[in-house]
Amino acid sequence: MSARNAPPPSGDVALDVRDLRMRYGTKDVLTGVSFEAYRGEVLALLGPNGAGKTTTIEILEGFRMRSAGEVSVLGQDPAHADEAWRARLGVVLQSWRDHGRWRVRDLLGYLARFYGPYSTPEVKRPWDVEELIGVVGLAEHANVKVQKLSGGQRRRLDVAIGIVGRPELVFLDEPTAGFDPHARREFHDLVHRLADFENTTVLLTTHDLDEAEKLADRILVLDEGTIVANGSPEQLARELTTQAEVRWMSEGRRHVHAVTEGDPTQFVRELLTHDSGASELEVKRASLEDTYMSLVHRAESDPARRAERTGPTQTDQTEQTEEAQS
Repeated sequence: MSARNAPPPSGDVALDVRDLRMRYGTKDVLTGVSFEAYRGEVLALLGPNGAGKTTTIEILEGFRMRSAGEVSVLGQDPAHADEAWRARLGVVLQSWRDHGRWRVRDLLGYLARFYGPYSTPEVKRPWDVEELIGVVGLAEHANVKVQKLSGGQRRRLDVAIGIVGRPELVFLDEPTAGFDPHARREFHDLVHRLADFENTTVLLTTHDLDEAEKLADRILVLDEGTIVANGSPEQLARELTTQAEVRWMSEGRRHVHAVTEGDPTQFVRELLTHDSGASELEVKRASLEDTYMSLVHRAESDPARRAERTGPTQTDQTEQTEEAQS
C-alpha cells in the first residue's frame, strides 16, 4: 500500500481474522485473535517466543486446523480451500534443508511449472525464472548447486522459492536471517516492490524490530495468545508515550528539553521565536523497540491476564469443589 494512508475498501481485504482461538489439550495458545490485512499491505507480526505467532501463521496457511473463530484468506476459509487457492499463496520458511543437488535455475524452473495451470488473466503465473533470479540477486549463481551456496545466498533462494508462483499473499518467517546489510537492503527493496507494484499482501514475522519498522505499514503485537497492539510504528509510539525529547544547539551548547505532555510542535515554535540562533534541531520520540517493550510489559502486568496465566486461586478452587459436591 504505497500511499501508506487509509485502508482501502472492504473488497480489498486479503486477510480477515475474527476471534481466532486455538487450544492444545487444556492449554489455550490463541485466545481471541482478530485483525485484517489489505491488498498490497505489509504487516509485521511481533511477539515474544511462545506468544502464538507460529500457530497463527500455520492456521492462515491452511496447515493447522483452528479450534474456533472465523478466518478468511483471499476470500476462502483455509481449512477447506483447494489447490487453486494454495497457488495464490507464497510461503518463505526460516530455512529449507533439501534440494541440495539441484542447480538454482533448474530448481526454480521445476517448481515454476506447477503454477502454470493456475495462471489467470489478472495474475500471470509463474514468475519468469530468469527475471526472478535477477530480482533475488542470484544471477551470478544460477548454475550453482544449492548445496554450494552460502547462507545468505541460500536465504535468497528460499525467498525465490516462496514467490516463484507470483503469489497474492506472502508469509515470511524471519526472512532476512543470515543476510548481510547489503543483502538485507536488497530484500527490503524486493518486499516494497511486491507490495507497491505487484499489489502483494505480505505478512512477516521477525525479531528484528528495526526491520519491522522499515518494512511494515502496520504492526501487530501478539502476546499470550491475543493481539495487544495494532497500528503503524508511529501510532503505537503515540499511544504508549506522550514524552518527546527536543534537542538543539545554541551558542555552542547542546540543549535537551523533555516535552512530557502534548505535541512538541508548540515548544519548537516558541523555541524558534525566542532563540533565532537555534540549530541542529531534533525531535525524538520513542523507538519501536521502546514501544514494543512497553507493550509487552503492560500486557504481562495486567492483573486479569496474570490471573488467566496462573489459574484460579486456592480459594477459587475450594469454592468450585464445594459447588460441584452440592
